[in-house]
Amino acid sequence: MPRRRTPKKRTLTPDPVYDSRLVHTIVNHLMKEGKKALAYKIFYDAMEQIKNTTQQDPVKVIEQAVRNATPLVEVKAKRIGGSTYQVPLAVKTERGTALSIRWLLASCRSRSGRSMISKVTNEFLEASKNMGNAIRKRDEVHRMAEANKAFAKYRF
Repeated sequence: MPRRRTPKKRTLTPDPVYDSRLVHTIVNHLMKEGKKALAYKIFYDAMEQIKNTTQQDPVKVIEQAVRNATPLVEVKAKRIGGSTYQVPLAVKTERGTALSIRWLLASCRSRSGRSMISKVTNEFLEASKNMGNAIRKRDEVHRMAEANKAFAKYRF
């Protein structure tokens, strides 16, 4: 954390094909070792598959998947008097979106399958229908926050 001042938020430009900032963010998270062209190719091919299977606008399906995987509360460890408590906190919108994208792509990578395109397609389709590993992760975080609701008085 910076000592003097908080850094300015950098605004992301929309992606060239769908003109969506969310798509650009997902591509940036999908990218490994600076290979952005490959990340774009994987994601755009996945968007085409989503469009062919659902007959809907793929950006809407992606937005719905991210919205479904976004957590509302999370737990953070706070040390008080020698013991550590898991304190539930509300999640800000930007952090919630970042967490959901991270969880979606992590569950894509852990999936078994041949190509990354099919993994991304299946995970985003499942998340848009409130299923899949990313949704399970969100529910697990919500359960942890619910279980530790007694420690909400230690919020900071």
